Amino acid sequence: MIDGIRNSVVEALILASPEPLSGRKIAEVVDDMTIGKVGQAVAELNNRYMQAGAAYRIRELAGGYQFYIVPEFTGCVEELFTRRRKMRLTRAALETLAIIAYRQPVTRVEIEHIRGVASDGVIHNLLEKSLITIRGRASTVGKPLQYGVTDEFLKFFGLNSLEDLPRMSEIEELISLQDSRSQTELELGGGDYAVKLNIADGTYDPNRTIEIDEITGELLTSSDPSPSPDTDIDSTDGTEEETVDADEADQAQTGVIVDLNTARESS
Repeated sequence: MIDGIRNSVVEALILASPEPLSGRKIAEVVDDMTIGKVGQAVAELNNRYMQAGAAYRIRELAGGYQFYIVPEFTGCVEELFTRRRKMRLTRAALETLAIIAYRQPVTRVEIEHIRGVASDGVIHNLLEKSLITIRGRASTVGKPLQYGVTDEFLKFFGLNSLEDLPRMSEIEELISLQDSRSQTELELGGGDYAVKLNIADGTYDPNRTIEIDEITGELLTSSDPSPSPDTDIDSTDGTEEETVDADEADQAQTGVIVDLNTARESS
């Protein structure tokens, strides 16, 4: 079969299929076609669409191929279908989906053990939305049902396979980065005049006075530290001299503090 005709046949099959069409099924329909040749045909079609400035491409989704609108034109399409009801997932549903996706096949008891709350209603709703399905029964006592995600789950999140999910190590690294960033930030003030100083990058100085102009909202800082208790200021020339009493230093080392003035008067 000529390459041009072969690509057109692959294009027609993908366009006519209401669901993502796998390369294996295309190879079964078209003579002298393999899965590798299907992928090559899709790449050539996408190259043709890009050169022509077409508003659509072919992508791999849920283990198959499907046409989609490029992001530059999705706004117009969404405006056309504004009345179409969008499926929304609650936080509980997302938590349950994540557990099932990463640990499937998993039972209801295992899901509830991880979440710490009952999950019967959430699982029932996910089954109705066809995002999860029953994969069988566990070999434990009572033989409870086991659940796994479906191709509808892959299409909903725009994934080709479960291998496209982020790895747990990557998620833990992102969480640790967010936690470390929040722990090194010190928020001062409040409302519209809140100021964040980062301890890690050296912008935090405990001796610096921070003030905010209530009218302009500008940050006013003073980097001059307040005089320490052990520093005496000479009023004649404005210089600072640090004076340390030798007797008091000896008393501090021995742990006994005596008022010398009182001792002299009593003697």
